[in-house]
Order: sequence, then C-alpha cells, then structure tokens
Amino acid sequence: MKYIDLKKYEYYFITYQKCILTVKTKKMKNIRIGTGLFLIIGVIFASWTIGINNTEIRTRNQGKAQQEACAAYFDKMWKVLQQEAQVADQYKEAFKEIYPGLIAGRYSGKNDGSLMKWVTEHNPQFDVKLYDKLMTAVEGQREGFFVEQQKLIDIDREHKNMRQTFPNSIIIGNRADLNIVIVKSLKTDEVYKSKQENGVDLFKK
Repeated sequence: MKYIDLKKYEYYFITYQKCILTVKTKKMKNIRIGTGLFLIIGVIFASWTIGINNTEIRTRNQGKAQQEACAAYFDKMWKVLQQEAQVADQYKEAFKEIYPGLIAGRYSGKNDGSLMKWVTEHNPQFDVKLYDKLMTAVEGQREGFFVEQQKLIDIDREHKNMRQTFPNSIIIGNRADLNIVIVKSLKTDEVYKSKQENGVDLFKK
C-alpha cells in the first residue's frame, strides 16, 4: 500500500502560491510604475502647454500695447504743431492727411514746401523764420516714433518665431499673426497704405 506524502504536496502547493503571488506583485508594481510615468508625462505636457499658451498671449498683448504706443505719436506730433506753429485744434482732423508722410520723413527736406504750405494754410500768421525750429521738433518726434516702432518689429519677430518653430507650432502654430502696421523712413510702406485704405485706425488715442 502506497502512502501519499502530504508534506511534499503541501510544499509544492505553497511554492506555487508564492510564485503566483510574486507574479501578481510584479504586475501590480509595473502597473503602478507605468501609471506614475504616465501621470508625470501628462503633468509635464500640461504644464508646457499652459506655459507656451500664456507666453503667446503675453507676447500678443505686448505687441498690441506697442502698436498703441506707436499710434500715440499722432497726438505727440499734433502737439508739436500746436505749440511750435500755433495751429488751431479745429484742424486736427485735417492733420491726419499729412501725418503718414510727415512721420515717414517726406517733408523733412528744406526744399519740400509741403509742410510749410499746410502750416501757413491753417495759420496764416505763422512766422516762416520759426520753420527750422518746427522741423527740429518734428524730427525729434520722428526719431522717437522709429525707436518705438523697432520695439514693435522685435516683438512681432519674437511672436512669429514662437508660433512657427517646433514644438510650439503644435499648440499655437495656427494662431493669427500680430498684423502690425509699419511705416518706413522716407516713404509710406505699401502695407501701411493698404491697412489705412482697409479701415485700420492709424491714429488711435
């Protein structure tokens, strides 16, 4: 008669159970590690997405504010004419007609009588001897305008680079350009003209 060694089978059974438990433990550990890595990657991606989104918005707002700073030179230039040429406030709207050319430097030459003609038409009492002083003040405002405009150009370039380079382009690549208005020295830029004709206000206050 054969005897069954229960202790032997008990040992096999316990060993089997331990193996199963070890496998389950490893699986759970791997699942926890995978879940942890997924969450970490998700948090990093979300933080990056929020960061690049906020940076784009700040840059866009900075560009709009700088465009306003450039547009404010209309009022500054008008004050120069009021103070130096004694042009009445009622002619401010008429000043818009010559402002683009004035800021671009069309009327800076001594042989160009366009500005002088405009001033004397709106102030017949203007002393022509003060014209050089007037032009000095105008040139000062023009220089200030182009300093501010260069800042605007730099912001626009930064915004374009931000949107068009990888991996930022994945998130913000389809967002609109700043569409800034630029005036070139000595002539009015064609883009400036087209924007003016399309109703863009170049004289925002």
